Amino acid sequence: MPKSQKLEETLSILARIRERPTSEEGIIILRQVLKSKYSMAVAQAAKIVGESTITELVGDLVEAFARMMVKPAQVDQNCLAKKEIAQTLYHLEYSDENLFLQGIRHIQMEPVWGGVEDTAAHLRGVCALGLVRMNYSDVMNELADLLADPKPEARAAAAKAIAYIGNPQGVPLLRLKTRIGDQAPQVISECFSALLQLAPADSLAIVAGFLFDPKEQICELAALTLGESRLEEGFDHLRNCWQQTRNVELRRTLLLAIGMLRQDKAIDFLISLVAQGKDIDAKDAIAALAIYREDRELWQRIDRASEQRANQLGL
Repeated sequence: MPKSQKLEETLSILARIRERPTSEEGIIILRQVLKSKYSMAVAQAAKIVGESTITELVGDLVEAFARMMVKPAQVDQNCLAKKEIAQTLYHLEYSDENLFLQGIRHIQMEPVWGGVEDTAAHLRGVCALGLVRMNYSDVMNELADLLADPKPEARAAAAKAIAYIGNPQGVPLLRLKTRIGDQAPQVISECFSALLQLAPADSLAIVAGFLFDPKEQICELAALTLGESRLEEGFDHLRNCWQQTRNVELRRTLLLAIGMLRQDKAIDFLISLVAQGKDIDAKDAIAALAIYREDRELWQRIDRASEQRANQLGL
């Protein structure tokens, strides 16, 4: 039977048992597929195991992972199987650091148009979270290395993992990363979020300082992170930046961030713009308040502010 046909048949069998994976037949099939040479099928089987929390197949997952690490670029292109296995083992709270250490350090170069590319960044990120969850003793050093990873996806995962630890020991690493910068916006965004999560009082001014960064994208990331934090002190920083900048797009983002704070004084400020601000500011304020569209009482206030504006303009 041709390889493609055999793979399709295996995937079809997996689809058939998806509604009853914990049955005796389901367990037998999943165990067989995890021994398969088809990485796509192994990945699908691992995903089903994770979705159904089938702990009795942990040993089979570990064996499959080890097999996919032998000539990995040939047997498991794009790390399809290893990523899914690691994700499932993380979900199942697997507690042997050896597999996650192997994964967080794994680099898999594969041919692409014009050269080669590392396809294991996502795997490294998942394994970082696995080490954090099991309280691996040397996890901070592993995360420090990952924060300097060549792939932005892995660096962002490192910042997220540091936040997940919940230990202020990670703050200096994150502060250093934000100071030296990163070409990938998602990395800086995760660092901002992690800082405000781990040390909100000490980190607020640091993140707010980036509201005036020469790069508009960094300003916007800082603004949105402050909004997501819902920290009371974030309002003054966001409003002050809005008052000082003339950049139309940034001003719009700052108002959105103010709305995200979900604070009374932030909402009052936005409604005051609806009633008395410039046309463009009133429009942007209404857009920022759209996240409260299900709050009937609030929208009645917005409608009254709009009516007040119309009366003042003689409309």
